Amino acid sequence: QVQLVESGGGLVQAGGSLRLSCAASGSTFSNYYMGWFRQAPGKEREFVARIIWSGGSTYYADSVKGRFIISRDNAKNTLFLQMNSLKPEDTAVYYCAAKSGGSTGYNYWGQGTQVTVSS
Repeated sequence: QVQLVESGGGLVQAGGSLRLSCAASGSTFSNYYMGWFRQAPGKEREFVARIIWSGGSTYYADSVKGRFIISRDNAKNTLFLQMNSLKPEDTAVYYCAAKSGGSTGYNYWGQGTQVTVSS
């Protein structure tokens, strides 16, 4: 099993930047395919970005493409989400998630970190 703890959320003005971190423990981090998701008030959780085990391939939701960058440091067991040009509609609780080999979906989740973008 892997335990995930997000940090780095906060309040930022539109156009600003934030960098989220997700610290992993309890298992070999490089064995997991990692993703970021978010859930805004009254809405369902949605996919934001994902990155493969080595970090060599990434994929983004259209809504964040060109503004957000997902990365990972396997030596430090940490996943990152650099968020630039933030918009009020990016306001949500952001979750990191891990998918182990053979799993059909993300099977480990963090507790979330709040990101609020003011206009």
